[in-house]
This record gives sequence, C-alpha cells and structure tokens, in this order.
Amino acid sequence: MESPVLPLAAYQLVAAMLFTVGIVGVLVRRSALIIFMSIALMLNAVNLSFVAFSKAHGQMDGQIFVFFVMSVAAAEVAVGLAILVAIFRNRETASVDEVHLLKG
Repeated sequence: MESPVLPLAAYQLVAAMLFTVGIVGVLVRRSALIIFMSIALMLNAVNLSFVAFSKAHGQMDGQIFVFFVMSVAAAEVAVGLAILVAIFRNRETASVDEVHLLKG
C-alpha cells in the first residue's frame, strides 16, 4: 500500500505557519536566546520550502542547497551563542533591550 502524497500547497502552508511563528518570536520576545531560536525556526521553514519544491520538481538542487544552509546556520548559531554567553557574563542579562549598553 502506497503512502499518500501531500500536495505542494500543504508543505507551503506548514512552512508559512512556521515562518510566521518565527517572525512573531523575533518581533515580540526580548530574550536573545528566544530570538535566536525564532531565527532558526524561520530558516527551517525556508528549508522545508526548498525540499518541497525540490521533491515536486524531481530535482536534488533544493536538498543540496538546504544542506549548505544548515551548515551555515549551525556556524551562525555557534558564533551567536558564544557572543550571547560573553554578553551574559559581562552584563548578567540576555535581554536585547540593553543592547545599547554595548556601544563603546
């Protein structure tokens, strides 16, 4: 028995919902850690779109691009979290409202 194939629109709807949740997280939250997680959620929504279009068109280009996007995102998260830990150690807060304190 074959598994049912979801249409491309279903994948795009899920990706749009994930991206919307990510945007709301970036705009509403004040914790830098939550903002990083929201940005990662938006990147994963775009990755889902790439994979869905790749599968719909029968090509591997989108999946290869997702591999590189995930590699860059992992490096970005590592650097971002290192900066966040350094700020937290110096300021004892991770709120983005106090970013103006970083100006020299």
